[in-house]
Amino acid sequence: MVVEIKEYNSAEDIAETLEKKISDTKSVLGEYLRRLDDIRILAEKSKRVREVVMKLAGKKAVSQSLGEITVGTLNIVLDASSFHELTAVEQVVRSHQERLMVLQKTREALKWLNQLGDTEGLTYIVVENDGVPERILFKLS
Repeated sequence: MVVEIKEYNSAEDIAETLEKKISDTKSVLGEYLRRLDDIRILAEKSKRVREVVMKLAGKKAVSQSLGEITVGTLNIVLDASSFHELTAVEQVVRSHQERLMVLQKTREALKWLNQLGDTEGLTYIVVENDGVPERILFKLS
């Protein structure tokens, strides 16, 4: 978590910055969702290979670590990285979805700033936590 203080000259500047962060987060999230689809396909293929190997080995599927089976004393790893990568990308997608929701809720919460009217001589000091405004200090200059 990174906490920063940023200064803005107007509520519009804060809104523009927030819109850019929302847009960037949506873009990155879209890329990860496409990647997730690709990895999911690979993971499903790996699962089918595992089921075939287990059937040929005369073993019943047992709960083991993803992508690894044991036949006698031999451990066989079947594309384990796709399962691990799938889990990792799912975690990243959830994180970006949560960030997007927080940014959008913050944008909605800040709409009242536009109603302030003339704010000449007012500086907005914004405390941001991981790029999300959490506190706004109005400073007369």
